Amino acid sequence: MIISRTPYRISFFGGGTDYPSWFRTYGGAVLAATIDKYCYLCCRYLPPFFDFRYRVVYARTESTTTVDAIEHPAVREVLRFLQIERGLSIQHDGDLPARSGMGSSSAFTVGLLNALHALMGQIASQQQLAQEAIEVEQERLKETVGCQDQIMAAYGGINHITFLPDSQFLVRPVTLAPERLAELDASLMLFYTGVKRTAAQVAETYVQHLSAKKQQLRVMKALVEEGLSILTGQRDLKEFGELLHEGWELKRSLSNAVSNPRIDAIYEAARKAGALGGKITGAGGGGFLLLFVPPEQQPAVKEALANLIHVPFHFDFSGSRIIYFDPETDYAIVEQERMRQPLTEFEELAVTTPPQAA
Repeated sequence: MIISRTPYRISFFGGGTDYPSWFRTYGGAVLAATIDKYCYLCCRYLPPFFDFRYRVVYARTESTTTVDAIEHPAVREVLRFLQIERGLSIQHDGDLPARSGMGSSSAFTVGLLNALHALMGQIASQQQLAQEAIEVEQERLKETVGCQDQIMAAYGGINHITFLPDSQFLVRPVTLAPERLAELDASLMLFYTGVKRTAAQVAETYVQHLSAKKQQLRVMKALVEEGLSILTGQRDLKEFGELLHEGWELKRSLSNAVSNPRIDAIYEAARKAGALGGKITGAGGGGFLLLFVPPEQQPAVKEALANLIHVPFHFDFSGSRIIYFDPETDYAIVEQERMRQPLTEFEELAVTTPPQAA
């Protein structure tokens, strides 16, 4: 049995420039971080004593005899990609809701790849996990997703990621003095808006026309360097919050689907209560709202957003990890024998209660 733990991410600047349709021509850059909220995946070879070969447990439970019959798209394509032929049990649990802009889909894909590689006795590197997750999501599932989520889930930490026109990427960890890191940590707040959405659907409203948004995206890319300069320099960290506000205004201009009246009202209420800036995490449209709030203003912001769930968090620096390994009984030979046997089908016994005497 293998259990993987993979962090969710928050993106500060550069989102949108991590889509291949943009960076393959103009290059891209992102400043993002992972937090101590995780996707957990428990994987084991399924003992061959059931009338199914694959059991997948997430928001629903699937029990199938073939990989092709699995309806969860990421599970199905990862199994095809890794060409695993043995029966499997896969169980998912997460700290945050799905479809919430925290990179949960990519954390799932990265965590599943990591767990299954480990189950096969392989140690996958961070770069390998990121590249394989990108291939599964973009090439096999044909999803309209960028590349930062998979990289952040695999590597963890606070990173400056550069995307090159040849589709390669460079990950540079952002190293901060302990005092600076603690100040940043203490100035960020995360609220769940309660609005679920599929990131790919929001992204489709603007990704196909990114070349028409050159001015906004070039400025968004430049904000990455500005944000780095603030974090790693001697400037007042409040400027980082003000820069987040500038970036959010640019992101909203990409598409009407990035925000909506409900999100705008929440954001404005937070600003009036003392937040210097913020953004909807991920592609937009809903999910989580990240805010930069000086500590002394945070009680007022919590009160102003009292109808939303506040999620305290700290940064994660571990990336996707295998946190549990137990070498269970290997039923490989028994499974092979069973596959060759014409077994009697399983059935439910119908028990009839005899009528009671008068």
